[in-house]
Amino acid sequence: MGSISLPIAALRCTRRRAEVRSPGLNACTTLQFSRLGLLALVLFAPVFSAFPRDVRAQAEVSEKQTLGLREALAKALEHNKELAAFDYRLEEQVGRVQQAGLISNPELGLVVEDATGSGIYDGFDRAQTTLSLEWVLERKLRGLRVEVAQTRSASLISDAEILRLDIAAETALRFLSSLADQSLLVSASDAVVLAENTVVAVKRRVEAGKAPSLELIRAEAELATAQLARGDVAHELSSSYRRLAAQWGETEPAFSRVAGDLLALPAPRPFDRIVTRIEQNPQIARLLSEERIAKASQRLAKARRRPSLRPVVGVRHYGATDDVAITAGLRVPLPLFNRNQGEIAETRAALARTRADAEAARVRVHTAIFEVYQELQHHLHRAETLRDEIIPRLAVALEETRRGYEQGRYSYFELRSIQADLLAARSALVEDSVGAHRRVISLERLTGEGLQKQ
Repeated sequence: MGSISLPIAALRCTRRRAEVRSPGLNACTTLQFSRLGLLALVLFAPVFSAFPRDVRAQAEVSEKQTLGLREALAKALEHNKELAAFDYRLEEQVGRVQQAGLISNPELGLVVEDATGSGIYDGFDRAQTTLSLEWVLERKLRGLRVEVAQTRSASLISDAEILRLDIAAETALRFLSSLADQSLLVSASDAVVLAENTVVAVKRRVEAGKAPSLELIRAEAELATAQLARGDVAHELSSSYRRLAAQWGETEPAFSRVAGDLLALPAPRPFDRIVTRIEQNPQIARLLSEERIAKASQRLAKARRRPSLRPVVGVRHYGATDDVAITAGLRVPLPLFNRNQGEIAETRAALARTRADAEAARVRVHTAIFEVYQELQHHLHRAETLRDEIIPRLAVALEETRRGYEQGRYSYFELRSIQADLLAARSALVEDSVGAHRRVISLERLTGEGLQKQ
């Protein structure tokens, strides 16, 4: 069966709820780093070729009870509780964008003059009543406010994307842990079988008078130890299943195993090609969104230093003659002291800060990619050596030692020693395979896309 990589199209489609439906803004078009191939684990159908017993020998389970990586990711992205809560933050921002685009309300004024005074101005007979309407000419201010709100929406969508990637990465890691525990259970079961076979072989030699009874007692004790170890792994596997199911809100797993081959090692791209994708890092993408916010805020601050005109029109009633006349005027704030200097300085500093943060983040990401890539190569080298050279040789040596022990050519200590070496090598293979897959997930999380060779 071919390799299974993360379904990126499904990842993008499940983000539809995260789109802020404001003018000209869409999550799938705003965030180009969404086109990533996060978590492209090389996971095949379960074929544990490095182990003498097939995993299918443990239990027969139906296809419905088997969980694959694609299904786990889809469940997590659709039903994770943190993502559900984040949707409300996105809805809040929809309201902010809408509010930013509203026209300022006009002001209705009523002024009564020459009334309730003395002499001829006693009462309201000679009063002048003016009903006026005043509003602000915002010119470009409203458009700039909308621009700031939209860039903040893009930043919020970046946060939602980062959260989705974190949840997808965590789900893949928990899936990987479940797969590793399944492999360890196979290994532990193999250890029990080896111990059982050893007890049988030792018992025959003891009964034939060719070995002391102490060897049988020790072999039986080691069998009991192996059985206890298998039980420990089984309990840990149950917990791993529950931790995985918790990613989509289930307290009781609806699956009984996960499907994948831990020993199908990843094949990453060359380091030089990986580092070219640094700009796709979600954190850097968010800093770039913050830079766009700072630029838009700076333009808005500069526009506010120019005073906004306030036209006034109205109707005046003259009580003495019962006549009516139109009034008109224009109010202009005088920018003598406040020319928005502070806000302009603030936005200038914010823009410089975001650029500096982005540069620092690039250095951090580059260093992290190098370190993780080196660790990945180390795990791959160890796993390949164990799988292709050490374990096959130890398996042959064990078979030869077992036959030699039955024939009296090898001691019990030599038999037990080679068994321990083989089991340790198998455990190390699982550990290094898990380590390699974990580093692939880290690299893909750092660069925002799949890194394995196509």
